Amino acid sequence: MVPHLITALTGPINELEQRILESMPAIERWFRLEWMEHTPPFYCSVDLRNAGFKLAPVDTNLYPGGWNNLTQEMLPLAVQAAMAAIEKICPEAKNLLVIPENQTRSTFYLANVLQLKRIFQMAGLNVRIGSIAPEIKKPTEFTLPTGESVVIEPVVRTKRRLGLKDFDPCTILLNNDLAAGAPGILEDLHEQYLLPPLHAGWSVRRKSRHFQSYEEVGKRFGKMLGIDPWLINPMFNRCGQVDFNEPQGLDCLQTNVDALLTKIRKKYKEYGINEKPFAIVKADNGSYGMGIMTVRDVKDLEEIGRRTKDKPVGEVIIQEGVLTAERINEAVAEPVVYMMDRYVVGGFYRIHAERGDDENLNAPGASYVPLAFAESTHLPQPGHKPGASAPNRFYMYGVIGRLAMLAASYELEATDPEQEVYE
Repeated sequence: MVPHLITALTGPINELEQRILESMPAIERWFRLEWMEHTPPFYCSVDLRNAGFKLAPVDTNLYPGGWNNLTQEMLPLAVQAAMAAIEKICPEAKNLLVIPENQTRSTFYLANVLQLKRIFQMAGLNVRIGSIAPEIKKPTEFTLPTGESVVIEPVVRTKRRLGLKDFDPCTILLNNDLAAGAPGILEDLHEQYLLPPLHAGWSVRRKSRHFQSYEEVGKRFGKMLGIDPWLINPMFNRCGQVDFNEPQGLDCLQTNVDALLTKIRKKYKEYGINEKPFAIVKADNGSYGMGIMTVRDVKDLEEIGRRTKDKPVGEVIIQEGVLTAERINEAVAEPVVYMMDRYVVGGFYRIHAERGDDENLNAPGASYVPLAFAESTHLPQPGHKPGASAPNRFYMYGVIGRLAMLAASYELEATDPEQEVYE
């Protein structure tokens, strides 16, 4: 099912699509040169928003779940990318241990773990699932609604290696975002590759640092393409620690939201956009789309302040809100692009019938429609009118997704504890 792209066939997004398609050889060369200098994250997913006048990433996940949303047609791409990634890191790899999130009761999440296992088995590895959750004390089998099952075993730490009983992996794949911090059991591993590295977890990572890197990447890409980088970049401010119980915490937030809304209004005026600007206020670390607030006016924050008295203090990022102009069966939709190594391997539309075009869609009630990245007939088709070809639109999504992945590689270089001596 190819989604109906309701964005108008004229206007900035189609000029951007046209420019990207015309510049395909230059873009691919640009990425190739970047990947000679920088190491891509092992895998990631990027949430995009297409407003019809701009297309921008709004979140980049370095421990992506949701692999079960990719169609069977996409699997060969993921397998090839997995082969390339493993070959680069550990060519003689034989055993792979996947460490999932600790909360493993969700059958939807377990279907994602099973899909990852399938991908890496097809890439030529022995794959087993090992949990660091204290409640997993023996091999436990979980049955999925499809009738398939997943066995999760307790991890075993011996001296400086991590594995399972009778299973010694050379590579450990984390599908656990370490939001609660990096547990000691994962530290100081000897001659084992931990992917992604511990500093990619939310105990270290900050969205503001990622979008700072993305801004830098977007400027350079925009210059190469001859476009205004704002068309692909969500502006942002950050506010350090915000305590809603303290007036100064709310003041900082109001000042930064006001400054960002002013900048967005200026851009909207420049492009003749008649939409009402809005900002998204969310935690600077963490995932799952929790605690996200849409703010259209600084006054909204006073109401939020009253409602959030009991919320904990935290670091906050204020991001330019990007509308989504895409619909599937009248439901608001946003594309999510999946990558492994430096390759786009697929994606899906996240849709939510109860949410508006200026609201977060990563919320209970969301459903998923696959994107048709993988079929050969869906390669980009230069010469088609912009907006008329789904494959061309998907190619553009892949380009923006890869820009976010490149920004993540800059971000991981900047936070790598082993690089600190050179800074």
